Amino acid sequence: MIMNSNIKNLGILTGLVVLSLTKLQAQQAPQYTQYMYNTTVLNPGYTGTSGNFEANVLFRTQWVGLDGAPETQSFTVQGRTGKRIGLGLTAINDKIGASNDVKINGHFSYEIPTGLETKLSLGLNAGLDILSIDWSKGNYVDDQDPIFAENLNKTRPVFGVGAFFYSTNWYVGLSSDNLMNSQIYNDNEVTVTDRKTQYYLMGGYVIDVSSSIMLKPALLTKHVSGAPLTVDVSANFLFQEKVSFGLAYRYDEAISALAGFHLAKKFFIGYAYDYSTSGLDNYNDGSHEIILKYTVFNANKRALSPRFF
Repeated sequence: MIMNSNIKNLGILTGLVVLSLTKLQAQQAPQYTQYMYNTTVLNPGYTGTSGNFEANVLFRTQWVGLDGAPETQSFTVQGRTGKRIGLGLTAINDKIGASNDVKINGHFSYEIPTGLETKLSLGLNAGLDILSIDWSKGNYVDDQDPIFAENLNKTRPVFGVGAFFYSTNWYVGLSSDNLMNSQIYNDNEVTVTDRKTQYYLMGGYVIDVSSSIMLKPALLTKHVSGAPLTVDVSANFLFQEKVSFGLAYRYDEAISALAGFHLAKKFFIGYAYDYSTSGLDNYNDGSHEIILKYTVFNANKRALSPRFF
């Protein structure tokens, strides 16, 4: 399969998606720059750890200006029930090229005190992955290839696990949002997608720079068989528990700027802009990501202030 030489107009991303699907490469999970505010979708062990009821929505448009570039929306609601049990629900809609992937998961966590200030939260997520591929959205030299003869609509189970170990000013997490590998074949017994387990390792530390300024460096690594290790590092400052600014770097992919605002403590809005460093910068105008978060604080807690993770 050969892509048209007019990369921008005919959609390089659509071609890349088709290449990745037909060459048995792993079906990748969505990318997030503001992962530090959207932790539940990556690690079910995070569910309920803030002790508050939280809901957020995230909108991401990646590589603006490229036809078929990834677009992601996620919705999360989660909170604590009782002293140690957390419950949540996540829904993710991820579009790239000819494919559209919807994941819906229920989350459960159980928290174990391990010290005076440390806790270990163990979590599970389970749900459905609904994948659809509409080949008519692609551009091909050989549109008679039998792999493009029939659109695909498949539903697969999802099951993931996670551990989140934390204290008042640091955290470490290890998780996989789906342990169930699967392959999808078309009517000609050609592999169309190969979904492989993706693992996440995360960590962060909150430093009190002064009475009104906090700094949080954070790390997220992602690994899936058959693909390079992805490493995200970030540093965010929080001023007066109201305004945050930061920078992030995704190894060999992007440099990002982040900003966030707490409105009346219950509401948070965050924005991130990614500048590509992978060679695609000549063909796109960057990536944009917005997150909206609503928090109902636990009335039994002494400090009614936003937590930095």
